[in-house]
Amino acid sequence: MEDNKPVQNPLREIVDPFVNLIKAPRALWGINLSYLLEGITYFGILSLLAMYFNDLGLNDIQAGQMVGIQTAGITLAMLFLGATVDWIGVRKALLISLSTMLVGRVLLALAPQIGAPGLWQKAHIVAMLGILGVVLGYGIYQPACYAAVKQFTDKKTSAMGYAMLYAIMNLGGFLPGLISPPIRKNHGIVGVYWVYVALTVAGILVVAFILSKKTVEMAIANAREGQDEPVSEPETNETQSTKEKIVYYLKNFPVKDGRFMFFIFILIPVQTLFAHNWLTLPMYFERAFSGVVSNNFEFFVNFNPILIFILAPMVAALTAQKDTYKMMILGTTVMALPTFLLAIGPNIYSVFGYLIIMTIGEAIWQPRFLQWVAEIAPKNMTGIYMGIGQFPWFLTKVITSLYSGWFLTKYCPAGVTPEQTNTETMWLIYGFIAIISPIALLIARKWMGKGLEKQKA
Repeated sequence: MEDNKPVQNPLREIVDPFVNLIKAPRALWGINLSYLLEGITYFGILSLLAMYFNDLGLNDIQAGQMVGIQTAGITLAMLFLGATVDWIGVRKALLISLSTMLVGRVLLALAPQIGAPGLWQKAHIVAMLGILGVVLGYGIYQPACYAAVKQFTDKKTSAMGYAMLYAIMNLGGFLPGLISPPIRKNHGIVGVYWVYVALTVAGILVVAFILSKKTVEMAIANAREGQDEPVSEPETNETQSTKEKIVYYLKNFPVKDGRFMFFIFILIPVQTLFAHNWLTLPMYFERAFSGVVSNNFEFFVNFNPILIFILAPMVAALTAQKDTYKMMILGTTVMALPTFLLAIGPNIYSVFGYLIIMTIGEAIWQPRFLQWVAEIAPKNMTGIYMGIGQFPWFLTKVITSLYSGWFLTKYCPAGVTPEQTNTETMWLIYGFIAIISPIALLIARKWMGKGLEKQKA
């Protein structure tokens, strides 16, 4: 007997998710605007952070470790502070997190003028206090944003909502490549950092005035109607006692599920490529190339984010009905393989080949993974689930920061001509590390298939 299910127009499959998203409530667009401003600020500071610490008198290895402290610290903070979102609500969490990051970024901008350079000298200590502020604030901010998407979307807008948030974050990662160079050349890294302090203030104003309490309540109500569910209160545990909250959280921690834990930890090898975007690529472009590439390394570092902004929503629309696990295998494979193009040697063609193909792979798997983690979370547990889901990312940042400076010193050192570098070996090793993830996912597909979708359901 033939299947009488109507065939969906491919163009309609792409267009409909965008149409549904455009009709989404004001609160969701407020989250997107806040996330854009924060993305510009976060990635803009991060892309210059290793050089910033070089200016404070630290060598490549020390600077890489300091950057690793921030990036790894953020993910670790998500693990412990993600529950804050579930307890106090999205709006309060966003205001607290952005205000904390504002203090941290002011300290980063002030640090070079405070004391002498050098490891653990006064300027370095003030800078690390600034890093602490960013770590604590961002540890609340990102879980709050993903919790907001879960609350403000329904079945029609959910997949595109997560994809758009991820795309917007990456647009924020691209724009510093346009903002930073002229300011850096005239006012130095500190001048750039003061611009990002101003953008943090703008982000606070967006949350304060666009994400009003009434706007948030209306968005949640509309989302529940779209899910054909009774209107409920925001995902907070205000009616529970502290003891009840603790018991509930301990009972619902996902660490007992071996498949879930394997799923999130096996992504560490391929995720090292994300860490190299700020730990390795800025110095690689500056040292292994000359001319336009070397002088405008911010553009090439941030080429990946602008591609993600373009591709992620389109890929989400085309693959929304595809099996999550198969998309994870495909996406991580496509992301890992182009690393071997850089092993050919530093040339502009292999660089663009790597950036384009890697980005396609990232667009296939990363938004789906974030959506999956948020959607399997029990009620009032979205924040902590995002924290647990991102914990392997903490380990990735720690591990990568420990060896990236050593690899740069050995294979792409400062003070030599591009011809004297040996970046081919460095990227060959990095490629073999990244390919571990898709191979392991492929080997474990049958075991994972027995329980992964059941847990999601």
